[in-house]
Amino acid sequence: MNNELVAVLDYLERDRGLDREVLTNLIEESLVCAARKAIGPVNELRVHLDSKTGDIQAIAKLEIVKQVNNPEKEIEFDRVIKENPEARIGDEMDWEVTPSNFGRIAARTAKQTILQRLKEAEKDSIRKDFLDKIGDILHGSISRFEKGEIIISFGRAEGGLRQKDKVANEDYRIGDHISCILTSVNMSPHGPLLTVSRSTPKLIQCLFEREVAEIAENIVEIKAVAREPGYRSKIAVFSKEANVDPVGACVGIRGSRVKNIVRELNGEKVDIIRWNEDVNTFITNALQPAEIKSLVMNEDEKMMTIIVEPDQLSLAIGKRGQNARLTAKLTGWKIDIKKIEDKKEPDFEEKISQAIIALAELPNISREVAEKLVRNGFLSAEGLKAAEESDLTAIEGIDEAAAMEIKKAVG
Repeated sequence: MNNELVAVLDYLERDRGLDREVLTNLIEESLVCAARKAIGPVNELRVHLDSKTGDIQAIAKLEIVKQVNNPEKEIEFDRVIKENPEARIGDEMDWEVTPSNFGRIAARTAKQTILQRLKEAEKDSIRKDFLDKIGDILHGSISRFEKGEIIISFGRAEGGLRQKDKVANEDYRIGDHISCILTSVNMSPHGPLLTVSRSTPKLIQCLFEREVAEIAENIVEIKAVAREPGYRSKIAVFSKEANVDPVGACVGIRGSRVKNIVRELNGEKVDIIRWNEDVNTFITNALQPAEIKSLVMNEDEKMMTIIVEPDQLSLAIGKRGQNARLTAKLTGWKIDIKKIEDKKEPDFEEKISQAIIALAELPNISREVAEKLVRNGFLSAEGLKAAEESDLTAIEGIDEAAAMEIKKAVG
């Protein structure tokens, strides 16, 4: 009786929840290879393990013959008749072929099989647990770097942070505590069990869900998230209760909540935007702190042209265009930002020319007279109206008759 093997089977069945029959079958399958190495070629070799006693037998199916010509498939009648008086030449029978030293080999093989099965069962259990957590935030610590991946320990399982899932301006060191989003579970036996990401916008959402009680309680809703990892993010929020300010809830007292999130993101800026079902209002909110002069909507192309004052243009576009890009991602609209064209002040000569033209349009005032009037400081009909005739006759080339005509023209 193999007491050690029986004890192991009892433990695995009772404490680890593994099926005894399944384990027995696995051990039997693994022992066939070990038996072949010990015995050599033999017909239809199989191994039987008694799960109650731990006894192991190697059995082959052999044909009973008078004289053996093929030891792999035949057994001599004289050997069989001693064990089975009813045996006849030509019959096939199960014959035990267990090697004399097979107990030691079998015990080692059984142990290896059990350990392997335990590892597989553990991995299967972890996979099942984590499959339900895809899209959730996980907290772990960096354990090592391997083939371009950062390996993170999450307790029972390890995750791989690939190059494309890193944040470009973050430094990663062994031992660092880190938060990531679980993106997939590796079902193959190779590589880290989990795949995680630090760059996904989902990380922003999960951090706010963790920090803001009103979001967890479904009072405040996250409507959209846009992100340029490591630099800036925008999150649009909406309150289902009129007396709850969604932006204030996310910021927290003295900014405590958003500060915790920014710290977790290693300084990445986060803009909290008040969501509005009116797209004009929503886009205006998203572009803050820039002041918008007007918006022109093109619904066919889902394009919004934003008009701003010249001094607001760089603020609306943002550093390296971030504000405009993130607003487009957040709202789902293409954003085109333009400034109001500057109205140039006319120069002096242009003002003189405009005044001459205006006076020449008055009745009985020729362009030549208009030019003389303008050059002497009378730039408008109002100015002429207020002037005395003597002021006009003082101008070279304008006599009393001409002065009277001018006064008559301006009434």
